[in-house]
Parts: sequence; structure tokens; C-alpha cells
Amino acid sequence: MYIPFRMFLGFVAAALGLGAVAAAQDRVREVAETGGEARGVDPFQFVNWEDPHVHPMDMTPNGQYLLVVNTPDNRLEVFSILSGVPVHQRSIPVGVDPVSVRARSNNEAWVVNHISDSVSIVNLISGSVVRTLKTRDEPCDVVFAGGVGPAATRAFVSCSQANTVQVFDLANLDAAPTNIPIVGEDPRALGVSPDGSRVYVAVFESGNKSTVLGGGIDDSGGTLAFPPNVVNDPAGPYGGVNPPPNVGASFVPPIAVAGPPRVSLIVKKNAANRWMDDNGGDWTTMVNGPAVGGTGANKSGRVPGWDLYDHDLAIIDAATLGVTYQTGLMNICMAVGVNPATGRVLVVGTDGVNEKRFEPNLKGTFLRVLGALVDPSVPAAEWVADLNPHLEALNYAVSSVPHALRAEAIGDPRAVAWNSAGDRVFVAGMGSNNIVQYEGDGSRHMPGGVSAVIPVGQGPTGLALDEPRARLYVLNRFDATISVIDTSSKAVIATVPYFDPTPPAIKLGRPHLYDTHIGSGLGHVACASCHVDARFDRLAWDLGDPSGASIAVSTATRNLGQGLFGLTTGFQPYHPMKGPMTTQTLQDIIGKEPHHWRGDRLGLEEFAGAFEGLQGADEPLPAPEMQKFEDFLASIHFPPNPFRNFDNTLPTNLPLPGHLTTGRFGAAGLPLPNGNAVNGMNAYRSTTVRLDANTFACVTCHTLPTGAGTEYRLVGGTYQLIAPGPNGERRLGLVSVDGTTNITMKTPQLRNMYEKTGFNALVQMNTAGFGVLHDGSVDTLERFVSEPVFTVTGNQMVADLVAFMLAFSGSDLPAGAVNNPLIPPGPPSKDTHAAVGAQTTVTIAATADTALINAMIAQASANRVGLIVKGLQAGRMRGWKFVPDGGGSFQSDRLGESYTPAALLALAAPGSELTYTVVVKGTEHRCGIDRDMDGWLDGDEAAVCSDAADPLVFPGSPLALDVNGDLVINVSDIFAFLAAWFAGDADFDRSGATGVPDIFAYLSAWFAGCP
Repeated sequence: MYIPFRMFLGFVAAALGLGAVAAAQDRVREVAETGGEARGVDPFQFVNWEDPHVHPMDMTPNGQYLLVVNTPDNRLEVFSILSGVPVHQRSIPVGVDPVSVRARSNNEAWVVNHISDSVSIVNLISGSVVRTLKTRDEPCDVVFAGGVGPAATRAFVSCSQANTVQVFDLANLDAAPTNIPIVGEDPRALGVSPDGSRVYVAVFESGNKSTVLGGGIDDSGGTLAFPPNVVNDPAGPYGGVNPPPNVGASFVPPIAVAGPPRVSLIVKKNAANRWMDDNGGDWTTMVNGPAVGGTGANKSGRVPGWDLYDHDLAIIDAATLGVTYQTGLMNICMAVGVNPATGRVLVVGTDGVNEKRFEPNLKGTFLRVLGALVDPSVPAAEWVADLNPHLEALNYAVSSVPHALRAEAIGDPRAVAWNSAGDRVFVAGMGSNNIVQYEGDGSRHMPGGVSAVIPVGQGPTGLALDEPRARLYVLNRFDATISVIDTSSKAVIATVPYFDPTPPAIKLGRPHLYDTHIGSGLGHVACASCHVDARFDRLAWDLGDPSGASIAVSTATRNLGQGLFGLTTGFQPYHPMKGPMTTQTLQDIIGKEPHHWRGDRLGLEEFAGAFEGLQGADEPLPAPEMQKFEDFLASIHFPPNPFRNFDNTLPTNLPLPGHLTTGRFGAAGLPLPNGNAVNGMNAYRSTTVRLDANTFACVTCHTLPTGAGTEYRLVGGTYQLIAPGPNGERRLGLVSVDGTTNITMKTPQLRNMYEKTGFNALVQMNTAGFGVLHDGSVDTLERFVSEPVFTVTGNQMVADLVAFMLAFSGSDLPAGAVNNPLIPPGPPSKDTHAAVGAQTTVTIAATADTALINAMIAQASANRVGLIVKGLQAGRMRGWKFVPDGGGSFQSDRLGESYTPAALLALAAPGSELTYTVVVKGTEHRCGIDRDMDGWLDGDEAAVCSDAADPLVFPGSPLALDVNGDLVINVSDIFAFLAAWFAGDADFDRSGATGVPDIFAYLSAWFAGCP
């Protein structure tokens, strides 16, 4: 039957003449094979901020829909779950980098957009954003409280970078929100009590009661005066010996290289409120004691009574908005879940053993993955347990276990889901790629004595429990899938993918940052255990190795002093003992080599051994995998700077709350005046003021726009670019004059200084124990710029410099020059314009925020940002991108269709709201009008039932209804399909082969038509 059927089709094809469509097929096939380049489209329109998910999945109250944030695609994905397996229904454009979603009702969802600093209110029936709420910087999560379900009266939004929870009146969203300050660093995940009376806020970088005592200042040079070298003090536990021993009177491992530098020391407060080091040395009186008998907090530069809040969980009264706190849980509080039966709150996260010194002693064991059950009615009582009891049973005495036991571990926990009875809870391990079930009391669920561990996809960050259908839905962020778990069998029964525009280089290299099973010997740690979300844990670590060897330095491999007189001498080899170093961010580190605070790693390749030596893996990461890791890290950008103006210029009157005078000019501890960052930048660059000891400008070493050293060397009065190393590594500048006992140091970048707040030795209560400088021992920015080496003239200049430091990231700063020895060229920066993410939703033109829209258009007209618009028109989702050419117009997602700004604004109407969004320049085509970058605009694809989220399905493709690509579905497409079928290129049913079923599948779809 098959051969005669083929012959019949051949006769039909010949009779109808398919040669006419062959040319069209060739044309569209060329477009497909070039990824859209035949239509002038850049296929790599993507910026990665590596923003973390917080609550990325939710179910509607009626259990009909599953809601998922599609972070890289700036959309909310809606799935029907009536069958127990998610079926995709629609994609709804929201803001830039959505990280959380909550269903307020069956018809309405709120989506939190991390980069946009906004909340999108989504109508799930129409599938569109109907309102956008502006928030403070870097919002993370939203919940509804003050009542249960529809009775809720308030929405609470956590704003992580602003350390604030904003409260919106649900009955009057036009009213300004109430701002609740959270006394803690980086509030993120939220939860609500079963009766809606309390809101719980997990403080992500809450700290772990550890801080640093100074000991590494070179007090002979007059460069730095703070902090005092208290570790050297004869009144200390070791009589001033520095570095002090770590085991009794000895060093373990033994010191192999003589002359270790004097360094600072990490101490941690224990349950008895004593500040102890890892060898049992008691430093309490020098941390917070009164100045009595030759000792006291003044010895470490602190005020008497100095302490850390250690706020892990904020508890907000939803009626009064009063706040209380739970302390003593862990360092990084990642997710919360409220037991619906008991009201107890489960906080999951990690804690570092950072007080313990030396890498060999920390191998594979430097972190604990913890869960804490908190009874909010008795907030002083808590239960904290290791979520890996099998490792705790080993007392972390080994650095490696068999692979089968590693698979039992959970790492980087990011989501919690309780059952309604409150006797079971599921926890998702983003790093371990698994789901682990625990009992209501927090112990592991062990049916038949076997741990209930369920492997899922890569990077699980969201959970939704569907008890009526016995399903647990798991959002796997890194491979863009949803795992469906049968909660009866505890097995994955389906995996549902969704569209993800993330470039392959990111997906291939990302596991080496997060994956705890492949990256460690115990299965629970990875690079991201300290470099959390590719950033930091706000801690310092002493990862020296007394048994190690020194590393020689020379101009053959390093840029020592950039060839500038006064900077080229004094360099020393790297001693294997280096003292505490704060965790550095991984944002934009590729191309900024060498690495580490000291610059002792020439390139990322030299970290391969850390997978074995620090994390306990079986072997160093192989070179090809290290290259994938490097390619991934090269994609990470800094986000918009919250202190810049909308047009990305520097602020000239910036309030500096919490920044205090240091005592260099008048009394200490008074509020600094407002700062002028433009004046600060001018002083920073001045070759006449020369803030650095009247010899160099700040920019001489800390070049713009990154703050890092130059990759040029001065030769005969002209800076010359240093050739990259054998692995492409750059040669950024090192110095020997930074005033510390670690002599050879890399000039550090300055783009995340605004995140290093919370530590101040002048106040008693602090939210962080580590500040600036390599070891975190200088408490504040104002303290650092007030050090003796800097020739500041008063508190106003200090304030101006602090303002500039806070607004540093963002680029758009004056460039250096090859012919100016004091202002050398600096490497480029992967920054983000301050306006990126800004949004406004227009219901009618008369009430539009035209000032904001005009400001958006002005920046887009100057080619500094991209600008897109999304909204419903005639019941279909449409998109536009701003095109600056010819006076400026908006190109729609239909070929040849454009609007003036006024004409587009006039389209807004109730039910046809338009949302304007600023995006990174170069991404507006993908974000606005060609989602899958296949060269066919989204509206054109939608008009002929093509899939705008599948680059393999486009008009002209044999997988689409419009096979001939003329943007009309008619009988000629049948003939075009048959031509492709005869050519063996018509796998319409995606079976993997072209066959007769494809014809029937195509004809069935063709006759069904396009809705």
C-alpha cells in the first residue's frame, strides 16, 4: 500500500506543479540554517546577570494552572495541570528577569521582576500585564497577608538590595507603599502564617556571628591606620604571636616556608557569647569589652559592646507592621516554607565553617546545609539540624565518600513545599539536582530505612505540591524543564520542557559553579557554596596552606607596577599562608586576570585543582571542562547601579544614610553630608590633587571603568598593551604598596562596593562582620578613603568619594590615555545602564507616565538602551521595538508595520494595556519582536500558527502550516509540504523520521486552521 500511495502523491504533485514553491523552500531553509542572519538578525542577543530564583513556581488556588517564571525569556509561562502533567497554555511577557510568582486568585498573578525593580500584575484570563508596580532595588518575592486568600488586604514585596519590605494596599494600589526597613543584609524569600497574620522574611546574607580582627596592616609605612593590629597585641590569647597557631601550640599542617606574613584572624561568637578563634583563643574583651586593664574593644578599633545582629528571619505583624527577629540559624537563608498545620516556619540554607583555618583542614567539609524550624509564637526557641544527617554522622571527618553516598546529599537548597497535614516536607537542592523528603520534625524521611531522594533536572529552584493529583511539580531552572513527580511512587513520571533562549555556552559551563555532586567529595558543596549565585557569601576565609610552596613573581607573567616609576619595586613571592580573604564576586572576572586578591592565579585554569584540593572531588576538573566553566563565567554582567540617575549619569546630591564620619575631621560617628559623585570622580581622577600620598591619582592604579588595574605597561612614556598569556589570560596590574603585609597584591575592581555595607566599628550593632580591603578588616568605605595615605581635605570630600564608590558600576566614565602616566587605559566592564529594566504600563494615553516614556525614548534614541512595548491588541499579544533611525519609530512584530510614538501610545485601552520596558541595547529585537531569533517576527508567526518559541518552526519550515513562507495558509502550502515530504524533510509529527503519519498530521492541522 505504501508504494502506490507515494506514486499517487507524486502524480498529484506533478499535476499541481511544485517547482514554484521549491524556490521559496530554498529561501526559508537558508534563513533557518543561518539562524536568521539572512534577515540581518543577530542570533546572540542575550545578557546574563545570573539572577537567582526565589519563588519561581506557583499554582492557582483552584489547582487548574501552574505558573512558572521564565527568567531568561522575561515571561510568565502558564500550564494547565488538569491531567496531572503540565500542558503549556500561553507565555505572558512581564519584566526583565522575573524571579518569583504568586497567584493572588484564580485569575490574577503577581510576578516579581528582579532587574526591572517592578511587580507585574497579570490577568491570567486575558494573558496580559494589566498593571506594573514600581519597587525599590532588586525585588525578590511577594506574598499576600492581613487575611487568608481573597481576604488578604496587603501585598508584601521583599527588596533585597534596599534591605526593605514594601507593603502595598490591595484596595488602593495607587497609594504609595509603606516601607519596612529590615535590619539585615539582602531580605529575599517570604512566607505567610496560615491565618495570614504574619509575614516571614528570610535574610539571605544574614551572617553567622563571625568577624575579623586586624593583624595585617603594615604599620611601618603610614599608609593605613585602621584597623589596629590587635592580633599582634601582647595582651591577646597568644601573646602577640602572628600568625597564631591553629592547633594547640602548633600549626596543622606544619609550616613549610619560613616567614609567613602577619595577618588578620577570623573569630566567631559561640553559644556562650564568647568570641573564639579556631584554636580556642578567646578574644571577647578585644571585640566588645570595656577599656579596662590594658584591654578592651578599642584594641580592635571597635566601640565597647560591639556586636552582630545575626538576624536570620524577620517576622512582620501583617496588621501593625511591627517587626521581630529570629537569630542563630545559619549564614545564607535561602528559602522558607510554613507548615500549614502547625504554623512552624522551615528555613533552609547554608552555613560556613569560615573560622577554621587552612585549605587542607577544610577540604570538602567547609560548609553545612541546614534546616531550621522556628515556632513564631516562641521566637527565642529554634531547632537547627543538618539536612545531610548521613554526613553529620561521619562528623565531617572525611572529605570524600563513595558516589552512591554522595548522591544522597542535598546541596544549595532553594525551595520548600509542605503537605497539608504538615507531616512531610519536600526540599529542592539546586546544586544537588534532587528533591529530598523530610518529616514534619525536620528529620529525613526514611521509608524502609532508605532516604527519600528523587533525582530531577538541573538546578531545581521551584516546587508546587498538587495533593489531589498526587503530584509534585519541580521547576528545573538550568535545563528549563518541569519534572513531574508521582508523590506515591516518589518517581519522576514526566519531564516537560519550555522555551529557553539561554546560549549553549552558559548551559554547558554553569554546572561547574553549582553542581555539588560532580564538584565535591561529599556531594554537598560546590564553587557556589561560597560564590553564592556567582557573587559572594559576605564572609572571609583563610584558605592558606602552611605546607604549600611559595610562588615566584616576575614581569614575565605579571604586570608588576605597570612600568610606572614608584610602583615597580618591592614585590615579593606569594607565601602559601595569606590570612583571611573575603569571598570575591565572579561577575565579569574573565578578561580581568590574574585572579584572587593577590593575583596569585594567572587564569581560571589554575583553579582546576580546587575542585579536588578544596571541594574534595576525585580529581581536578579537566581542561575542556574548565574551558566550559570559563565561557559561562564570561557571560555574567553587573546589574544596573541603583545609585545612578535614570540616564546613567552620576548623582550629585546623594544621601548617605548609615555612613558616618570617622574622626579624621572632627568628631567621629556623625552622619556624613550628602555626596556629590561627580566631584568624587573628579577627585579620584585628578592629577593635581593626587589623592594617593600626593604622588598618584586613585585612577592610576584603580582604572576606569572597573576600578581594576591596567593591562598596559608604561614603556618610554607611552602605555603599551601587554599581550595575553597562553590561555588568553590578561595581565592586569599588581601593586606592592597597598599598606598590608601581603605585599604583592592585585589592584581590585570596585564595582560592587555598594554591597559591602553593614559593618561599622563605631556602632554597637551591625549586620555584617566583614567590610572592605582584602580581608574585610576595614569596616566602611568612608573609613578607607579617610586612611592616612589619602589626602582628603574634609568630610565633604569623603562623602563625595563615598558617593562615587556607591555609584561606581555602570561604565560611562572618562577613559584613560596611553600618553598620560597617571591615567592609564582600563579594561572594559560588563555593566548595565541604570535605566535597563524600567517599566510602565499604560491603560489609556491620558493617564500615561509620559515623562518616563519620553525619558525612555530619549535614551533609546541615543542608542544607549533598547526599548520594547508589549500588550494585547485585538485579543493577540503584540510586540514593538523602538528604532532610533529616521526620527524614531516603533517597529511592530509584523513585517513592514511601524508606529510613531504617539500612534503607539494611542493604542492603549482597558483590556489592551501596553507595557513599556527598557532593555539592554542589542537585545530589543529578541525581547520585543522575534522571541526565538529565527528571523521571522512573532506577529507574523502567530498569524499563521507558527511557533514563535521554536526556532525550528517558522513560516517556510515543513514543521509549520505556512510551509511556503508567504505568511498565508492556503492550498499551496499543502503542495509545498508534499515537496518537502518527498525530499525526506517533513517530520511534522516530530517522530524523528519522515513518513506517512506526517502527511496525516499536517493535513489534520491544516484543516483545523489557525485560531
